[in-house]
Amino acid sequence: MSVVLVTGCRSGIGYETALAFGRLGNRVYATMRDPSAGTRLAETADRESLSIVIDQLDVTDAASAKGAVDRVLAKEGRIDILVNNAGVLFSGTVEDMAEEQARAVYETNFWGPFRLIKLVLPRMRQAGSGVIVNISSYAARQPVAPSLTMYSTTKHALSGMSDALRWELAGTGVRVVAVEPGFFATEADRTVQERNPTSPYAPLMEKLDAAFKAAISGGADPAIVANAVVAAVEDPRTPTRVLVGDDAQAACEAFRQQGYEAWELVMGQRFGLA
Repeated sequence: MSVVLVTGCRSGIGYETALAFGRLGNRVYATMRDPSAGTRLAETADRESLSIVIDQLDVTDAASAKGAVDRVLAKEGRIDILVNNAGVLFSGTVEDMAEEQARAVYETNFWGPFRLIKLVLPRMRQAGSGVIVNISSYAARQPVAPSLTMYSTTKHALSGMSDALRWELAGTGVRVVAVEPGFFATEADRTVQERNPTSPYAPLMEKLDAAFKAAISGGADPAIVANAVVAAVEDPRTPTRVLVGDDAQAACEAFRQQGYEAWELVMGQRFGLA
């Protein structure tokens, strides 16, 4: 039995990941900013007799993160697996997006995983084992699309940190994997913001928002990502970066073969940009 800490378990990938590890007989600490939102997960765990504990953890709050990790260590004495899943997506152009909103994306998507990794690594290194999984995005392998500046650059940073950690932790017994999914049917489309109709970017944002919502609503089951996370943890031969989803595979292969100029051409044609 492994002790697993997962962030952002209210729904989507985090919810499915907590269940996937629980169904394998692990002790799972499924965390979220507001534990009262974990009713569905708690009911499923109770119905299936899974060892899942729902706890509070706001990854943007250093004290909250430390408190959650300390509680697990006090009860279990170890954390074998950390899954950094919590994330937000605020789309918008650089000119229109408020600075505090842009910073909030980084605080959740990058600094949250950063502080949790720093909290769990000392005990993992001492034990000579452990796996850290960072839920990134296939966006980390492509140029940044318009309106997704903050989201995509946080994922570039998260996958990049995973690359560096792979070398920093060589020989320690601790592994790091960045799982990079394509579009899956999660609640990410809830974060599409109200738009200013007088903005010079309003026509572009209307097209981009519609395309994004269509991609999410037509996405595959997030349980597929959860299964990829479990597989990455179980197989020590797993590479540092793992693409998940047919769309992610196809998009990254097309970019690899055709290059940046072709990507720009497709983007321009799709959204009517020069």
